[in-house]
Amino acid sequence: MPTVTTDAFGPIAQPFGAAAPLDLGGVYAREFDWVWHTLRRLGVAPRNLPDVTHDVFVVVHQRAHTFDASRPLRPWLFGVAYRVARDHLALGRNRRESVDDAIEVTDPAPPQDQRVAESQARELVLAALQHLDLDRRVVFILHDIEEQPMPEIAAALEVPAKTLYARLKVAREQFTAAVRRLRLQRGEHP
Repeated sequence: MPTVTTDAFGPIAQPFGAAAPLDLGGVYAREFDWVWHTLRRLGVAPRNLPDVTHDVFVVVHQRAHTFDASRPLRPWLFGVAYRVARDHLALGRNRRESVDDAIEVTDPAPPQDQRVAESQARELVLAALQHLDLDRRVVFILHDIEEQPMPEIAAALEVPAKTLYARLKVAREQFTAAVRRLRLQRGEHP
């Protein structure tokens, strides 16, 4: 079995006739921010994002041989991120987290009132997402926010599409109800 070496991630064994190995350095460079934001949406606390994001890429390195290059990368990467986030959130020390943490606005160009409105909208979405069970939150994020097709989500999560459609329906209802409740608590018009 010949060995193909890649950048700093080390050698990846590849049998003759197999698909090209995953460019781990390129995946890291291109997808780091996306993984970071995905983990945040899944409920990982800001203080834990550096470590959990690192853990995702460690798993990507370990599981690179399972990636099917004929399929899109992001659903597979989301599946890895989901499982790492799920395991992280299952730890007792990570179960309670306030979603009141300030969300940083990275683009200084918009006027202050627009930045405040955008920040409040993001906080509202993050808070509403916290009211969803993780299994429902995952399919809601992937389908409605990331706009991934359901067959890709089913393949990435290894869950039947019918089950995911049912979770998505309930997630949408719960998300809408959570947004209404949160707006009422803030004194806003639902």
